Amino acid sequence: MDTAPEISSPLKPEANVKSILEWLASAHERTRAEDAGQLYRQLLLLRETPVPTAQRIKLLDLLYAHIERTVNAELPQLHEVSLPISRKLRQRVKALLEALETLTQDYFNTLATLFHPEGEDTPRPPHVSLRRAMHAIAWQIRISHLIAAPTALGRWQQLHTAFCTARRLGLDALPGPRGGPSVQRIYTNVLLTAIAQPASFTSAELEFINDYIEHLPQQMELGVLPPRDGNAIFWIDLDKDFPAHALIRRIPAADTNVLYFSCEAIAREASRHHAELSKGTPASTLGLPAFADTHAGQAVLLRLTTLWGNPQKRRFPRRRQSYRANLCLGLENLWQLIKTPEANIETSEWMVTNESPDGYALMHMSGQTESLRIGDIVALHAARGRSEASPAWHVCVIRWAISENPEHVELGLQLIASRAIAARIVQPYELSTSPIEALILPEAPPLRPLESLVVASGVLKPNSDRLIVLVEAENFSVREVRTTHLDEQTSSIEVFSVSTDDSV
Repeated sequence: MDTAPEISSPLKPEANVKSILEWLASAHERTRAEDAGQLYRQLLLLRETPVPTAQRIKLLDLLYAHIERTVNAELPQLHEVSLPISRKLRQRVKALLEALETLTQDYFNTLATLFHPEGEDTPRPPHVSLRRAMHAIAWQIRISHLIAAPTALGRWQQLHTAFCTARRLGLDALPGPRGGPSVQRIYTNVLLTAIAQPASFTSAELEFINDYIEHLPQQMELGVLPPRDGNAIFWIDLDKDFPAHALIRRIPAADTNVLYFSCEAIAREASRHHAELSKGTPASTLGLPAFADTHAGQAVLLRLTTLWGNPQKRRFPRRRQSYRANLCLGLENLWQLIKTPEANIETSEWMVTNESPDGYALMHMSGQTESLRIGDIVALHAARGRSEASPAWHVCVIRWAISENPEHVELGLQLIASRAIAARIVQPYELSTSPIEALILPEAPPLRPLESLVVASGVLKPNSDRLIVLVEAENFSVREVRTTHLDEQTSSIEVFSVSTDDSV
């Protein structure tokens, strides 16, 4: 890596400006995130240089163009990352986030000068700087989502402030350059991503959600009064460092500085797209990213329909806990573990921090986590010693993951069954295919009135009939079943309700 120049004396503005321009010329083709540290130094150098506001804005714009290219080159590198994020990757991303944070603040500083009653005359419209500051904040939030890290303190407050400034000046609806998004569209796009619970999606799924939101034709309206009807109502406290709350979950206090919005129309659009894709309509015909053609893409749209259109209250309170548990990751390992309990299947050790009848929150203690994926199936049991009886393996789905540093991972698990049976599935009409490894989940009325099959994503079609299920337990059994409903779909697994046609 090239050595970044030392910051020159602020008494030599011409030399500092020349140094920044020379660095930009030499770094024009370099868009590696490893160079973000040098870009950060250029921003600090500009900050220490006393130049007129108009010249400062021009230099900020040049640095903005370079950091935009760097961000666009870095985002694809974050699509498939394992948890916890490696120290090297985290340091690389940290430098990029520091540069974006400095750029954001410096754009805000130029706005303060522009609005000063004795400030310099400049032809620069304030909404341009506001829009670029908001893009820089949105990139910071987006990168944090991709690496499963919490959003830095103050970012949401900055975003609310930028939007409110544009709204107060009547600049929020102005279109961006070359047909780009308005300030309001930038703001609502980021809000939509946040209320979709980004910690519950993989990085590749998050990029699809961002692309999907950017191409939605619907414009989300913000108002001081809540819409009259519907469950899809959310609200923002403009004075708090938080994205948005679902009205069904929390009601704002009387003295809160609030804006309301409804996601009902957008949820309907996601539902329509999912229905069309399920019928076999190509994503390109619908104007959607190619990821929508995959099983994972369709699963994301189905979940967005609920997250945006029908947010749910928490059904059960959490109980704080502190006991160790073992975790078996992945369908293949879980199948082997259940079929052959004495098999030497690698597990990892976790601390259960809270639990409810719905599931668990865990903190990683030891063992491998490279194969950990949001949406995958896992099995959990309390470590020996917590109870006299041998604990059962509870079958769960990973719902969210957070990694604040290279040594830290937290998981949220949804409990889907207290036990499972290992089985193989044979499709009589496709004899050339190998038997499919599956788990049978017993019925659990009223939530699950029928048995369920858990299989790898994409290996079974909905409404498949005459499936032969082979169970090798104490007594070998053969059953013929058909799938009746797709209950769960992620990038890793699918869960089908099944009914038994005949015993064989």
